[in-house]
Amino acid sequence: MRALVAEFIGTFALVFAGCGAIMVDASTHQLGHVGVALSFGLVIMVMIYAVGHISGAHFNPAVTLAFATARHFPLPRVPAYWGAQVAGAVAASIVLRATLGDVASLGATTPAGSAGPSLVFELLLSAALMLVIMAVATDTRAVGEAAAIAIGGAVGLSALFGGPVSGASMNPARSLGPAIVAGRFDEIWIYLVGPCVGTVAAAVLYVWLREEH
Repeated sequence: MRALVAEFIGTFALVFAGCGAIMVDASTHQLGHVGVALSFGLVIMVMIYAVGHISGAHFNPAVTLAFATARHFPLPRVPAYWGAQVAGAVAASIVLRATLGDVASLGATTPAGSAGPSLVFELLLSAALMLVIMAVATDTRAVGEAAAIAIGGAVGLSALFGGPVSGASMNPARSLGPAIVAGRFDEIWIYLVGPCVGTVAAAVLYVWLREEH
């Protein structure tokens, strides 16, 4: 239960700070694209430091699925983690709508153009993020103390150049929360399929790279 609460809190913070930054920028134009990207990266970093030792700091159903696929997380616990993550994202979206109003579709992710490029971006960005996560979270040769900085940096970097194309979600919960509360499900399948396929492929690849048997 403590791990589930930690996942709820971490995912809530991710959506509240990240999607909140999108909404604030849409209203005030004070943050800019770089500010929004930094918000996503920094909130991931600080929440990993805050609750990573309690739940593993997944905050992302695709990451949980990838860890389970690579046998670094018990498969029977996956549905409970998914539930906590989506609940945290929905709760944050409700708070954002109640406080800031129906601005920028609550930070919902939608393709800038056609679905194809956005799907490719979500898959590749998620794969790159998962490679970083696998390296710092499962490999003793990596510098574990820098895990939060590396993962937060990967999220921020992806948001910087991938945001204008696909929204750089890399996280089904982050996309589902605003979509459910805003009632906007445009091309939502991209943000469910792309991150899951990308993270699982990257986890399997990293297992091979480190020669696990």
